[in-house]
Amino acid sequence: MYFDLERLHKQVADVFDEVAAFRRDIHMHPELSEHEARTETKICDWLNALDIPYEKGIAGHGICATIYGQRTDKTAAIRADIDALPVTEQTGLPYASQNEGVMHACGHDMHTSILLGVAKILKANQASLPGTVRLLFQPSEETIGGARQMIEVGCLQDPDIKNIIALHVAPNIDCGKLEFVKGYMNAATCEFRLTVKGRSCHGAHPDGGIDVLPPACAIVSGLQTIVTRNIPPTTPVIISIGTFHSGTASNIISGEATLEGTLRTFDLDLRDSIKERIRKMAEDTASSYGASCDVAFEDGYPSLKNSDVLFDLLTPIMEDVFGKDNIVYADVPSLGADDFAYFTQGYQGLYFNLGTHDPQSATYDSLHNEHFAPQEDALRIGMLAELAAVYTILNSDV
Repeated sequence: MYFDLERLHKQVADVFDEVAAFRRDIHMHPELSEHEARTETKICDWLNALDIPYEKGIAGHGICATIYGQRTDKTAAIRADIDALPVTEQTGLPYASQNEGVMHACGHDMHTSILLGVAKILKANQASLPGTVRLLFQPSEETIGGARQMIEVGCLQDPDIKNIIALHVAPNIDCGKLEFVKGYMNAATCEFRLTVKGRSCHGAHPDGGIDVLPPACAIVSGLQTIVTRNIPPTTPVIISIGTFHSGTASNIISGEATLEGTLRTFDLDLRDSIKERIRKMAEDTASSYGASCDVAFEDGYPSLKNSDVLFDLLTPIMEDVFGKDNIVYADVPSLGADDFAYFTQGYQGLYFNLGTHDPQSATYDSLHNEHFAPQEDALRIGMLAELAAVYTILNSDV
């Protein structure tokens, strides 16, 4: 190992209470994407107390901080997202959200607090830190993708960053364990909107109009054949329709229907080709009923692919630090999306999951759930994992 594990354990234990208190504070005061003003201020207060230089107001309320070690040509970055979700908390915790309709239901309060604990420990060890560490407190992961904006304004430059890591809480994994995925970890997404247009008329005289419901329903059914009959079964692809709106009254033939859905896959070229299949099927199906269809796409986050170099470098270290029994290797990736994917597009990135489930409990609450209550001991595991990763990267040739 490139670090004193016993010392890191002690330092993590020393800062735990302060980190847990910070986490409870921002958990009580969650803020939605693009509105993280109080969270930004609290993070800056912490960094000011440690005399860590930073820039704020990035991509909205993002913060880019730097701890300069012995060298600036050896670098690593750690990212934590800071935004919350429009969820009404029902955990009953004494530190439950005080902002009605807003909750840290995805654990970003855990991510932020872990990184602040890591910052305090790295600052205390700054004189012996073998390289420079960039700390990214990223806004708007749940909406517009703050990661992309932070990259665009140069948060991984001066000094240049080559390697970046991040973690995400995982309520389906026991607290004390970490999960790693080699290669693809999350899917690329694309949202689409289909507007089927016909001509409304009285329900007693359907022959006087063009009813959009038959073609719209046929489109919903037909879209599924793109996956089942055009894509190899071993290739992960999902096309989902999430909304279907049509009609104004029970006795009026509807003249317009709007469908919204998502496309998810790992291959960006495949995503583009499926978009064209969706367009053709929707337009042709509508036309066969005498209707028309307007099709609009909006690409979401790209696919998140972990660096093989960082995976091979860091997973043996994690096995040494936490024990092989506490390191889980996922066999299949998730078709969920995360904007950490932007960091893996042009840099060596490694994203991994931090177990937060109480191993004594037979049930767990999923992410984006009003009952989500991660085990706070996961803060210790998260800090130690990020510290071990950073020291390993800075002492390696990757």
